[in-house]
Amino acid sequence: MMSTRGAEPRATPHSLGKRYNESAYQQKKKQDLKKSADEGRGCVVRKMCALRAVEFFLGCVWLCPTVFQAQQQGMSSIDREQVAQMLRDARDEVKKHYYDPKIKGIDWDARYQKYAAQIPNARELGDGFRIVAGFLMGLDDSHTFFDPPHRKNEYDYGYLMGLVGDAALVTHVRPKSDAEAKLHVGDQVLTINGIRVDRKGFHTVEYYFNNLAPQDSLRLIVQSPTGEQHRVIVNAAIKEGKQMLNYSDGGGSDLWDAIRHDENFIPAFREKIVENGDVAIWRLPIFFADPSEIVRFTAKARKHATLILDLRGNPGGSVDTLEFLAGALFGKEVKIADPVGRNAPKPIIAKHVADPFTGKLIVLVDGNSASAAEMLARVVQLEHRGIVIGDKSAGAVMEAKTFGDHQGTQFVTYYGFNVTVADVLMSDGKSLEKIGVIPDEPILPTAADVAVGRDPVLAHAAELAGLKLDPIAAGKMFPFEWPPF
Repeated sequence: MMSTRGAEPRATPHSLGKRYNESAYQQKKKQDLKKSADEGRGCVVRKMCALRAVEFFLGCVWLCPTVFQAQQQGMSSIDREQVAQMLRDARDEVKKHYYDPKIKGIDWDARYQKYAAQIPNARELGDGFRIVAGFLMGLDDSHTFFDPPHRKNEYDYGYLMGLVGDAALVTHVRPKSDAEAKLHVGDQVLTINGIRVDRKGFHTVEYYFNNLAPQDSLRLIVQSPTGEQHRVIVNAAIKEGKQMLNYSDGGGSDLWDAIRHDENFIPAFREKIVENGDVAIWRLPIFFADPSEIVRFTAKARKHATLILDLRGNPGGSVDTLEFLAGALFGKEVKIADPVGRNAPKPIIAKHVADPFTGKLIVLVDGNSASAAEMLARVVQLEHRGIVIGDKSAGAVMEAKTFGDHQGTQFVTYYGFNVTVADVLMSDGKSLEKIGVIPDEPILPTAADVAVGRDPVLAHAAELAGLKLDPIAAGKMFPFEWPPF
């Protein structure tokens, strides 16, 4: 729900960062977004760091993402009041929309008072954002979280991590970054700034350092695939932005610069399919796909006896995509799950697709597969439609909506809250939240596999389909592309 605050003081060097001159188009867009949030289907998507492109192009609240001064500049009284308003909005959005009216038995107002009392002691904006985020983390809910305003500057640490079993491994290192000389693909990240990194806290650590409090540098303890441990300091690349952006009609190039910037991220979320003999291998990186694309990919898959659907690293996405894709794989009406919430939400059911894929199905998941990806993998198991191989999934399965809030009128600060509007029970009556999907055939790459680019999971899936695929060749099938920075 959008909320409008009173007139906001002008931005100062210590204010809450960039402001946006709002056009009539933006006002209309906000009305459309509010209608979508109030009436539309929710998303089942895991917390995602640095997905401005997805948010912008898929109609989320960040039409004009706010950005902030560097956190070390401290907080003004204006900053504190605006953080206090964010905390009030967090309290109210959960009260209005959380799937459990009793809010898990938590005394929500008492919890709010406890966290509001911490704001006067916050020394920097990062502290303020942590207070708001920490308030919501008390729900222990994978899909309820604070999406803070974007900061003035962009940060890139030059490496990416992924879960393999209980370990966080370096999966990619950006060429010519500071990290390139200090980290290697396959290294296990043991701690970041003294915080342990493992399956339990992996997503919280990424959320903290990417969304809440980006750092100029990170102190890591890493372990090589051969067991040696060493300490490194990885310096972030920092791209300075403007203090104020004008997205109004005729306001200059700021809006188009933002669009071009965000377009750099789109290729990373584009589905791909490789056809090899009697096998089609479909990589789906996120559940935001146009039905026409699903139909097109399904038509390619139908030419082959076996489809390997690779959902590794897929954080989830829209309910509509889940229903349509399930329909393309089952060819009949199948109940995927029953959402349980305040307003008797409708069951999630596979949509009818005229020409489904009816051959052998193999689904790949890992510890980074979440939400809608987990639901699809689980319904494949429950309906005996195929087999699931790989690693235990994330266990982050709820249905949520994004509720955007803002402060100011002419100059606007945007932020938002993802709020769980329904628990999700699969057809066996069980929730996957905190549980995950247990593969029919557990198989994980080793750190040494990751280091040299071997993909034994995909190679094994191909073998089950009757295709001989070398693990090195499997690892090169869907090459990773770094977005420009």
